[in-house]
Amino acid sequence: MNFTAEMARKWLILFDEKIQAKQDYLSELDTPIGDGDHGHNMARGMSAVVAVLNDDQSLQEVFKATAMALISKVGGASGPLYGTAFMEMAKVAATSDDLSSLLAAGLAGIIKRGGAQVGDKTMVDVWTPILAEIQKGSLTKIEIDEVVMATADLLAKKGRASYVGERSIGHIDPGSQSSGYLFESLLEVLG
Repeated sequence: MNFTAEMARKWLILFDEKIQAKQDYLSELDTPIGDGDHGHNMARGMSAVVAVLNDDQSLQEVFKATAMALISKVGGASGPLYGTAFMEMAKVAATSDDLSSLLAAGLAGIIKRGGAQVGDKTMVDVWTPILAEIQKGSLTKIEIDEVVMATADLLAKKGRASYVGERSIGHIDPGSQSSGYLFESLLEVLG
């Protein structure tokens, strides 16, 4: 599916709206298993992203500007992970506007940067199954919610949450929840 710069801007603006509305909830999710700041960090980062978007940017420029804003403004692991995802998508956008290819590059960047695999209770647990659904053309909000909720049952093996060991079980991974909002926003654009 062809993905345009206009669609990308709309996607990021919708994602920002969700992050701003849910920042307290995201930080609450982060409190028992992390630093308790995921929502506030993401809100600051997405405000910076929206501030650098403009109608003259190509798809590659939208993703590169997004990556730079996230890397510079979001603390913790989330900034580098989301930033790397968008930077890898920017590289692919130089030669392709295929949504599956763009997202596959983003996921590969997250895995390379964070070293996480499916089952480690990270955003990889959301990006991986959602990419598969997008490739099939069958992504739904219900599926997004299900893959986010499924992270609660996992034992954290990466990131801050891994420090609390067994106590990480029963908590939704905050990065997975913010990724859920990212893909809900994408679904609204594709809708």
